[in-house]
Amino acid sequence: MEAVKKYTFKDFASDQEVRWCPGCDDYVILRAMQKALPEIGVKKEDIVFISGIGCSSRFPYYMNTYGMHSIHGRAPAIASGLKLANPALSVWVITGDGDSLAIGGNHFIHVLRRNVNLNVILFNNEIYGLTKGQFSPTSLIGQKTKTSPYGNTQRPFSPGELAMGAQARFFARLGGNNPKQMTKIFIEAEKFKGTSLIEVLQNCVIFNDGCFAKYTDKAVREDKQLQVVHGEPMLFGKEKNKGLVLNGLKLEVVTLGENGISEKDILIHDAKEADPTLHTMLIRLEYPLVTGVIRAVSEVTFEAREAVVTEAVKAKATFKNVDDLFFSGETYEV
Repeated sequence: MEAVKKYTFKDFASDQEVRWCPGCDDYVILRAMQKALPEIGVKKEDIVFISGIGCSSRFPYYMNTYGMHSIHGRAPAIASGLKLANPALSVWVITGDGDSLAIGGNHFIHVLRRNVNLNVILFNNEIYGLTKGQFSPTSLIGQKTKTSPYGNTQRPFSPGELAMGAQARFFARLGGNNPKQMTKIFIEAEKFKGTSLIEVLQNCVIFNDGCFAKYTDKAVREDKQLQVVHGEPMLFGKEKNKGLVLNGLKLEVVTLGENGISEKDILIHDAKEADPTLHTMLIRLEYPLVTGVIRAVSEVTFEAREAVVTEAVKAKATFKNVDDLFFSGETYEV
């Protein structure tokens, strides 16, 4: 096997001017990705970024790799074809909440269902940013936007719940202002065999500023976020003295030392549990907001299943090439 050159983040930075608004979390995501790629052990020419339409979808221009700025909502379909044609590639889909959950909704759920071995990064800012501030499928009820001046009346999608309904095997969620956690999760996602979905709670400083601040602001995130790690107790807070227990069919926040609660009573995170029930409960929880890798369940990938079927058909086929097929049976000339 050919040795992979040791890269630095500079090797993955293109010569294009980055054209996002100053203060946008997209810069954080870009740098986190450029720092993650040197650690995945893949040659630069074997890495591809496919995007749709939106602010996030400029991403391929800023990466010194192969890539395609494709069409609105269709990035998962194009990426799936690419991965099936060349399974050796490391394929990344870059998309936003409007791109993937509105016009691209069907492609989004079906790439998760099929479990193609690629990675999807969903930039969720609960707004259409590129087209100047219309409400998106994740905009909150009551949210005032350019297309809902009196308040949005449509119930929003939860990307994580939608992913669970589509049988996603890997789901992670994190704040857009946490580059260290982001880099680590990008690496973990690439090592996972199957479709990985990473929802980034990304702030839009122009059209939806502070949309996740109650969870992601540095002053509050230790108390408002629970960063789960597989095999570790679900503890959070600046003192790590709060945790989750299961009370009947609901998750409950408890404090260590109160009512006889000790660390042994706290739930241990199991990202690899095949049953998605607890993962779904963690996704739905509003306090604390659960971040980190919530689900990572190994299963045979779509392309591996397809390869088995292909080989079985080829073994019994009477046609060895396309010419055999074209010139079989009755033919005629025009």
